[in-house]
Amino acid sequence: MDTESLIRAAIEEHWRASERGDVAAEHAVYTSDAILDYPQSGERFRGRETIAAQRGGHPADRHFTVLRITGHAQVWVSECVITYDGEPSYSVSVMEFAGRQVVHETQYFAGPFGAPASRAALAEPMPGRTIAEA
Repeated sequence: MDTESLIRAAIEEHWRASERGDVAAEHAVYTSDAILDYPQSGERFRGRETIAAQRGGHPADRHFTVLRITGHAQVWVSECVITYDGEPSYSVSVMEFAGRQVVHETQYFAGPFGAPASRAALAEPMPGRTIAEA
């Protein structure tokens, strides 16, 4: 396998492990000194153990649905829906690699919102979705 195929496989395993609650496999993709940033809260977590600890303490029932993984060379993006206690949160994860491990990840989260009526004539529903009203 070429390097990009190996990186994609590592990301896919990260998300599968996240879904099944396998903490060791979920965090194997990170270097020991990796950094995870959550820009919306301003939090930074330094080190694989700290990243795993902050995720492990989450009280919600979580599920992960990967919509798309795309990337090239050292930068890869995963678009996901992370469901917390049945409530969806749309997430974009930007992973920066050194070799085949993540050295820096930035994760953005957004809740669903209703579309304004002023755009109704211009929009069509995304595949498998309905347009929520504001």
